[in-house]
Amino acid sequence: MVTNRQIGRVLQLVRRAIRAWEPPALNKIAEESHDPFRVLISCILSQQTKDHVTEVASAQLYRLADRPETILALGERRIAGAIYPVSFFRTKARTIREVSRTLLTRFAGRVPDSLEELLSLKGVGRKTANLVLTVGYQKPGICVDTHVHRISNRWGYVTSKTPEQTEMTLRRKLPKRHWLYYNDLLVPFGQHLCRPISPYCSRCPVARWCARIGVTIHR
Repeated sequence: MVTNRQIGRVLQLVRRAIRAWEPPALNKIAEESHDPFRVLISCILSQQTKDHVTEVASAQLYRLADRPETILALGERRIAGAIYPVSFFRTKARTIREVSRTLLTRFAGRVPDSLEELLSLKGVGRKTANLVLTVGYQKPGICVDTHVHRISNRWGYVTSKTPEQTEMTLRRKLPKRHWLYYNDLLVPFGQHLCRPISPYCSRCPVARWCARIGVTIHR
């Protein structure tokens, strides 16, 4: 079981393991653009969508528009066409327009850098808000997606039933120095090695500490 005595060492080993793999699409977009607006919009696009589709759709959209005012000028139909084939592309096109309009009317076109203000945007939940903070602004936050929720519980580091419960437990337990990159490490780790079904436990660098909670079959 991973405890706070081991968490620093565990994350160090995870960091080494993920060097062989491509970083998540949102991290690549953030590193290339240094733009919280692009991070926010790509976060919306990424919901229930595979990484490579998010990356392609983001690039297609940003070739046409990459500011709130130019997004609004495009219109919903052109946005939907640009972001296809992300899941729920028509709904996301409406959300992207609404977010852009709100940024212009309430925040002078700037993406807010506080959790509370980000959560006030239509279509922005805790996962997206925290990711904008950590990846877009390099501010402390705990973004809990399916990988973070699963792996944190699998390790025995937290015991929670929902991603929101996992976030709140991590806020209490995880040392703040690890908040900024916790999601960045666990997402590729979960995509490639600590998979939902039949994880590669025989190749895992942190297997000695993992409680393997919920693991019935592994390789």
